[in-house]
Amino acid sequence: MITKTLSIEGMTCASCVQTVEKAAKKLDGVEDSNVNLATEKLKVTFDNNILSEQDIQKAVEDAGYKALADTEKKTFNIEGMTCASCVQSVEKATKKLDGVISANVNLATEKMSVEYTPGAVTASDITAAVADAGYTANEAIDEADTMDADKEKKQKKVQAIWSRFVWSAVFTIPLLYISMGHMAGLPIPEIISPMSSPVWFALLQFILTLPVMLLGMKFFTVGYKTLFRGHPNMDSLVALGTNAAFLYSVGATIAVLAGNSGYVNNLYYESAAVILTLITLGKYMEVRSLGKTSEAIGKLMGLAPKKATVIRNGQEMEVSVDEVAVNDTVIVKPGEKIPVDGVVIEGITSIDESMLTGESMPVDKNTGDNVIGASINKNGTIRYQATKVGKDTALSQIIKLVEDAQGSKAPIAKMADIISGYFVPIVIGLAILTSLAWFIGGETGLFALTIAISVLIIACPCALGLATPTAIMVGTGKGAENGVLIKSGGALETAHKLDTIVFDKTGTITEGQPKVTDIITVNGVTEDEMLQLTASAEKGSEHPLGEAIVRKAAEQKLETIKLDSFNAIPGLGIEVSIDGKTLLAGNKKLMDTRQITLDAVSGQSDDLAHQGKTPMYIAVDGHIAGIIAVADTVKENSLKAIEKLHKMGIEVAMITGDNKGTAEAIARQVGIDRVLSEVLPEDKAEEVKKLQSENKKVGMVGDGINDAPALAQADIGIAIGSGTDVAMESADIVLMRSDLMDVPTAVELSKSTIRNIKQNLFWAFAYNVIGIPFAMGVFYLLGGPLLSPMIAGAAMSLSSVSVLANALRLKRFKPSAA
Repeated sequence: MITKTLSIEGMTCASCVQTVEKAAKKLDGVEDSNVNLATEKLKVTFDNNILSEQDIQKAVEDAGYKALADTEKKTFNIEGMTCASCVQSVEKATKKLDGVISANVNLATEKMSVEYTPGAVTASDITAAVADAGYTANEAIDEADTMDADKEKKQKKVQAIWSRFVWSAVFTIPLLYISMGHMAGLPIPEIISPMSSPVWFALLQFILTLPVMLLGMKFFTVGYKTLFRGHPNMDSLVALGTNAAFLYSVGATIAVLAGNSGYVNNLYYESAAVILTLITLGKYMEVRSLGKTSEAIGKLMGLAPKKATVIRNGQEMEVSVDEVAVNDTVIVKPGEKIPVDGVVIEGITSIDESMLTGESMPVDKNTGDNVIGASINKNGTIRYQATKVGKDTALSQIIKLVEDAQGSKAPIAKMADIISGYFVPIVIGLAILTSLAWFIGGETGLFALTIAISVLIIACPCALGLATPTAIMVGTGKGAENGVLIKSGGALETAHKLDTIVFDKTGTITEGQPKVTDIITVNGVTEDEMLQLTASAEKGSEHPLGEAIVRKAAEQKLETIKLDSFNAIPGLGIEVSIDGKTLLAGNKKLMDTRQITLDAVSGQSDDLAHQGKTPMYIAVDGHIAGIIAVADTVKENSLKAIEKLHKMGIEVAMITGDNKGTAEAIARQVGIDRVLSEVLPEDKAEEVKKLQSENKKVGMVGDGINDAPALAQADIGIAIGSGTDVAMESADIVLMRSDLMDVPTAVELSKSTIRNIKQNLFWAFAYNVIGIPFAMGVFYLLGGPLLSPMIAGAAMSLSSVSVLANALRLKRFKPSAA
């Protein structure tokens, strides 16, 4: 008997608990099942010889719920990878383990993200499996300090490769002069001339090549280790090619020493040395470029201040930002960075949040306003209460989101992954078969060897492996710079296919807070007088319309007047005595019941209603005094954003619980194509599903808890950053600002990134499709040139660098003008 715990989704009450427990208990082999509604967990004891965990999950799903095994996600740093074949080897070795649900390796970051079931497999099992495949895995520590360590490690790696290249070049350049100089008519001393001193000519080349082979030892140790374990990679190709050239040359040197001076023309030392030197140079350029692809994370990490000034025991003291606790009072002076997230309790200032939200203008902050850690306090001293510290701060969450996205794979990468898994064995097979074919066809052994070396060296799985992750890293990093957080490679890819985007109305298209839009007065009453009287009547009101009127009066610095009497009339409005006058404020029905004629304002009230505004009628001493219209106003950039989406060929819909008239009035203001009105919160996801049933790729933009199911249902859920945590959890893309212009920016960024990935994959495939036949001698058969192994080595290095250079072009991405 074994006991397992499963997470249950979809339960709402005790009845659900009973249903799930019964569904599990019915199965043969289940001894006991207990459901906890609070934790939403099912604990089940069963005989694993009779049924499996999957059987229990199916039984729960048949009962109408979802059962998920408790899983854990861990990130591992992988050492020893050089190309896409390595990625495949590490992933396959990890996925073979029972209990591993998914394993994704990112060649660009050299990290592996693994989701697994604790108990079924451990982190040690994973590191052991990776070691068996010929690589090293170390569990990554999720701390900010590791970023500095990681950066330092990469810098050391870059310096080590550069040093290796320089020393290789020191020996390769004279070697190249000695071996090829006499062919180009360059002067060569008699003592090392191939004609007069063949022994010294051969020995000196051997002496100069040996250090280059030793400097490139990593190619051989990694290449042969992976080859003998059945997972050959790029290093295997380099090792086989250069070793073949070197060993053949050593054999020819022995023949020369034995007196067979004719073999002096069969030396291939310069090919082995030049290939290793050029590939080392290519590797240096590749590692340097890779560092640039992850600059966004480095910039984000660098934003966090190291120190904070807090009040402890009534005293101001400076502490490390890691020591700041929730509810601490933090003091920030002008020019300083905000250490952690919090709420202002004293002071007025403006804060530059551009590095986190992309918002160019500083944001004014007053008592009660939220501040974000790592933003810059511009001009006032404030005290604020810390609400989120450590990993819970907005900056830490953003870094986590970007890191997760950069470690994920886009579906477009699948084809490259499949090909790279078979790539190296096929290339080795082609090299052997082609060289044999040329030899059998009558060519010399030296010619056949040249063909084999060229085929091995020119094939480049690196470009294939780097094509997708580098573009995703730059794309997601660029999104973060623009306040657009894309959670995964899959979301980045799907966003460019969207043809319909649905916006929630309240708080998304509109401000979400009613405002006074119009004040119309008649019968000699002034605007200020009517606003002052009505605000006095509505003071203390919890009705959104009343609150809006009170706010408007405060904005205009109108003082409220004390009431003599107050009477609320349910469903109609209010009646008050104020300053010797009787004031009525309410809807049309209230005015009708009091037989107050509305002829003087009827035309204006109809216009206001048509515009989606709510008119509040005001009467003083039995005569209509005017109308105060209140509406949830449209956000400044809503119209621009929707116009831009239309230019991109995207249909725009709006979903709201409001009545049809109000919804259509808002839709007219901003140019909405389709209005879905009077939709209950729980039905929003169903409306999205209906659009999807019309074969549309649907994006959903929302900000509230009631938008979460619709965000999850949509092909791409886009949450407004000012919204709730639940909405942001359910979304695929999070917009840090409440600016709808970021919606088309997200789609544009997706299109640019996918275009870049397709270009990378095209060049990676095209390079191999042209390069390998060239190396095999296909063009030579047709009267063209034969590819030199040295040129093949240079071309191989350039292919990876060109893919990286193309990915880095994404750093120039800027949202287009509306």
